[in-house]
Amino acid sequence: MRHIISILLENEAGALSRVAGLFSARGYNIESLTVAPTEDPSLSRMTLVTRGSDQIIEQITKQLNKLIEVVKLIDLVEGEHVERELMLIKVVAATAEDRNEVKRLVDIFRGNIVDVTTTTYTIELTGTGDKLEGFMAALADVKILETVRSGVSGILRGEKSLHI
Repeated sequence: MRHIISILLENEAGALSRVAGLFSARGYNIESLTVAPTEDPSLSRMTLVTRGSDQIIEQITKQLNKLIEVVKLIDLVEGEHVERELMLIKVVAATAEDRNEVKRLVDIFRGNIVDVTTTTYTIELTGTGDKLEGFMAALADVKILETVRSGVSGILRGEKSLHI
């Protein structure tokens, strides 16, 4: 099962390395990892996506909680949450027909064309992983030159929040 673990940790050198090391030492895979400072400059928020049974995730969260830098964590899939991912994708759009088709798809998926050259478009798209995968599938007849994805960012819905 897919889990999104959101972690508040002290914003200090080596904290990210210790969390990643915990996963690699136990043979667990991190599918996605994002980290950035929070509204409190002494704390960072890390969001990671992994897969595993409930027992494995419980073991992971117990091990994470033992790390001195970890202040608090939560598995977002245990409650209602919002998740988004950013994708930048560069495609070949050399002909007028290609350009029109790409523009149409970008509009349908509510994306933005953020860079244009004589032969390429760079597109920005945000949404769930399924939406991004759907967009890439819709581009089946268009040559994709490059794809960059940010990884999942997530937050609990409503009044609940991850804070100290």
